[in-house]
Amino acid sequence: MSGAHLEPLVKSRTALPRAPKNWHSWVLIAIFVGLIAALVWSWLFIEMTLSTVFGGFSDIWNLIQYMFPPMFDNFPEALRATIETIWMALIGTTMAVVLSVPLAFMAARNTSPHPAAMAISRGIISLARAVPALVLAAIFASSVGIGPLPGVLALGLHSIGMIGKLFAEAIENTEATSRDAVLSTGSGKWQTVLATIVPQIMPSSIGTSLYRLDINLRESAVLGFVGAGGVGFLIQSELRGLDYQRAISAVSVIFVAITLIELISVRLRASIIGDHLSAQPKQTSRSRARVARDQKKIYMAISSRQLTPPWTQERVLRATVGGTYLLMMIVALATIDMPLLSAYKLGDDLVLSIGRLFPPDFTTARSELIKGMLETTAIGFVATALGLLIAIPLGILTARNIIIRRLVATLTRGMLLFIRGIPELIFAVIFVAAMGLGPVPGTLALAIATATFMAKLIGDALEEVQQAPRDGVSAVGASRLQEFISAVVPQALPNLVSQMLYMLDVNLRSSTVLGIVGGGGIGFLLISAIRGFETETVGAIVFLIFVIVYAIELLGSFVRRIVE
Repeated sequence: MSGAHLEPLVKSRTALPRAPKNWHSWVLIAIFVGLIAALVWSWLFIEMTLSTVFGGFSDIWNLIQYMFPPMFDNFPEALRATIETIWMALIGTTMAVVLSVPLAFMAARNTSPHPAAMAISRGIISLARAVPALVLAAIFASSVGIGPLPGVLALGLHSIGMIGKLFAEAIENTEATSRDAVLSTGSGKWQTVLATIVPQIMPSSIGTSLYRLDINLRESAVLGFVGAGGVGFLIQSELRGLDYQRAISAVSVIFVAITLIELISVRLRASIIGDHLSAQPKQTSRSRARVARDQKKIYMAISSRQLTPPWTQERVLRATVGGTYLLMMIVALATIDMPLLSAYKLGDDLVLSIGRLFPPDFTTARSELIKGMLETTAIGFVATALGLLIAIPLGILTARNIIIRRLVATLTRGMLLFIRGIPELIFAVIFVAAMGLGPVPGTLALAIATATFMAKLIGDALEEVQQAPRDGVSAVGASRLQEFISAVVPQALPNLVSQMLYMLDVNLRSSTVLGIVGGGGIGFLLISAIRGFETETVGAIVFLIFVIVYAIELLGSFVRRIVE
């Protein structure tokens, strides 16, 4: 065989992926051992015992029984507060999307105009993600007063952290061939961006925005605990009066709203982005005729060189969604009690209030700061570990490509959706009321929220694995368990590691607010400092939260680069 014929073989052989470097394995082992050590220390630090955990379940069950049946005589007020919560989430998410678009383009490596602009944009995105929305709401409420306005501002600014990050990653992952082709025609940089990058990132961006709306709806439900409007204020008032039956009625109203909106959001994401595992609709004569009409419209548009796309079913769906969204935004802005003009005038006050956080004061409450941050960190580690232990079997049960009986996956997803509709702060309130003050009830509440969220992420990661390796293993006679261990787990492992570290990041932020309801951590000191106008102490707490969360984020990025 000639050299010319051998060359493709040589190239294909050299193109094979290289084995991981030895030091990568040792680094991963060191990180794993470090995380285990941190978990053991955290478990001992918060004095978490199995007897404490299981012993408190009877008290929790007694309290839950006391809450039922709910008393719905406050239903009109609960419904009004729930609608206000929905409008807060919608306006805050829209605000975040608008602000995240330019930040994402400046933060992405392939579109940033300058390295300094990229560094500044990424710093803003990281800072927004590091400070919990509840903390921002408390700061803004002390500046602009109670009501939905501080809640909207908090949700909008905090959401930039997630939306901006995912938008920037989507921009960096765009295909470069089409971009280079358009540039070669003499088009400008931003003309090229609009023509090539925007169409590629649009589906994932819509999915990200809808997903963030789900999260913001849950977060807005508890912002009222610090005076930021919505149904949280009503729930807090009922709980302070020990009127648990009316409190659970308000929780049930927001729960139904969150569940319905999440179901709608899931269907929209599947329609816009696509879901290769969703059940295929039954092919009827009407559906086949509809597909044929759409194909005919596309063919006629191409043949006649029509400049605008035809009105296919997909385009009608997107137009309907867009029109409904605009209508909801108009209704939200027209009905919500939020003085936008006043917010504009109070811009200087907001900047001044944030400026008072600096320089942070680490000396006045040094011992309380150290104890609170250590307790917050310990809660985050233990809650993540407990949630992961519960989430792994539940996540496997939700994977439709793993579980033979799709009914099992559907029922498991429904159960997780049911539990996920209740914000973790509500769980914390229930556990604290039953078990008393301290980090243990806060940890259990956060673990439940973590388990439901992680189970969904694990199920999604398992569903995204390629089928070819599974078929290869199955062809040699492997059992389903062997197939799962040898072909599914290695594919999903990098994503699962990334998601675990992401949940640790989220839980470290979430654990900072549990102290507001007596669930341990830095939250009690934080809310006390805000109410006492000890702004320098608030600045110190915010700075410490940022440092810890940012360190975990850097660790997660480093691990992802190694395992991928």
